[in-house]
Amino acid sequence: MLGSRSFGVFGAFTAMFAVGTGVTVSAQLVDYPVFAAQGVRYLAAAAILVGAVLVLRRPFPWPRGTDWLWLVGVAVTGLVIFNIAIIRSVEHSEPAAVAILIGAVPLVLLLADSIRLRRRPSSLLVAGAVLVVVGAALVQGGGRTTFEGLAWAFVALLCEAAFTLLAVPVLGRLGAVGVSIHTCWIAALVLGALALGIDGAGALPPMHAGAIGALAYLAVIQTALAFSLWYSAVGILGPAVAGLFAGVMPIAAAVTGVVPGLTTVTPVVIGGSILVGIGIALGLSARLAPAAPERRARVATMEP
Repeated sequence: MLGSRSFGVFGAFTAMFAVGTGVTVSAQLVDYPVFAAQGVRYLAAAAILVGAVLVLRRPFPWPRGTDWLWLVGVAVTGLVIFNIAIIRSVEHSEPAAVAILIGAVPLVLLLADSIRLRRRPSSLLVAGAVLVVVGAALVQGGGRTTFEGLAWAFVALLCEAAFTLLAVPVLGRLGAVGVSIHTCWIAALVLGALALGIDGAGALPPMHAGAIGALAYLAVIQTALAFSLWYSAVGILGPAVAGLFAGVMPIAAAVTGVVPGLTTVTPVVIGGSILVGIGIALGLSARLAPAAPERRARVATMEP
C-alpha cells in the first residue's frame, strides 16, 4: 500500500503543508544566527531519522560511488545555498515578491523532468502547473522587489528544483529516508563550518524557549518527516507531478499565520487556493508514461 499512488499524493501534500507551516514557526528564529540554526535543525533531523532506522531494525542505507556526488549536490544546493539565497533575496525584496518567483518551481520541475525523460509533457499537466503557480502567487500576494532581490530569488528557485531533481538518481537505491539522512548531515557540516567562519564565537548563542520549540518543530516536522514524505512522493509520482503540490506551501503558511495575526484570509487568498486545488487535480488526471526505474524508490527506506 505504501507504494501506491494514493500514498504518493498523501506524502506530497503532507510534506508541502508541513513546510508551509514552518514559515510561521520560523518567526521565532529571526534574531538567531541563521547558519547555526539551520545546521542544528538538519543535524537533529538526521539523528531522528537514524534513530528511526535503528529502532525499526532496518538496513542502514549507505551510499557508494557516485551516490555521494548526488547527495552532496542536493545538500549544497537544495539546503545550504537555498538558505543563503533566501536570506539575501529578502534583504533586497519583500518576502511575498520572493515567494512568488520561488513558487514557479512546479513549472521548472515539469520542464526539467520532461527533458530528463525526453518526452513532451501532457497538456493537462502543463495546465495544472500553470494554475498552481498562478494560484500560489495570488495566495502570497505581491511586494516591492529589486534586481538583486530577484536574482537571489532566481537562485533560490533553481536550488529548490535541485533539491528534488538531484535526488532522483539515488532514490531507487537509498530510499527516501536514506537520501534525507545523508543530505541532512552533509548540510549540517557545511552550515556548521559557515557558522564558525562567519559568526565565530557568537555562532551558537543561548536559545530562549520559543527558539528551542521552533527548532524542534523544524527538525521533526519540517525536515525529518517532510523530507521523507516528499522523497517518497517523488519516487512514486515523479518530480513533475509531485512538484504540483508545492502550491500547498503558501496556503499552509496563510492558514497557520491567521492565529498569530501574520496573515489574513481574503477572497483573493481563497480564490488562489481554489486555483491551486484545480491545478493539482488536473495534473493528477494527466496520463503519464511508466516511471523510469530510478523513480521507483523504496518508500521511506523503511522497507528491507
